[in-house]
Amino acid sequence: MAKIECFEDLEVWQLAFDAANLIYDLTSVGEFSRDFVLRDQIRRSGVSVFSNIAEGYERDGNKEFANFLSIAKGSCGEARSQAIFAHHRKYISDDEFGLLSDKLILTSRQISGFRNYLQRADLRGRKFN
Repeated sequence: MAKIECFEDLEVWQLAFDAANLIYDLTSVGEFSRDFVLRDQIRRSGVSVFSNIAEGYERDGNKEFANFLSIAKGSCGEARSQAIFAHHRKYISDDEFGLLSDKLILTSRQISGFRNYLQRADLRGRKFN
């Protein structure tokens, strides 16, 4: 396993970042781009996922990091819920929805696993060294 030196090294952050980029791509075209409320909200949710992972990491304490991962997981669910609505409104195709939903579900599962690991770890975080 590679050494983690910054939040960008975290696979979970990379997944969340990819999901947010996909959200931006999907919301930049067609009817979705003109539904300003839903477009902006799903974008905020997507950006919130990787942002909270980064912020938690930078806090240097596992307990705080786990808390920020919980917030990120909530934002991931929020983005998925909004994607369901966008699909229902026919803003995104079945294939686009499937791709986004799969990315968000995988991200959510990774967040949960990482959070569970942090809560079980003996180390309390870098700020306690």
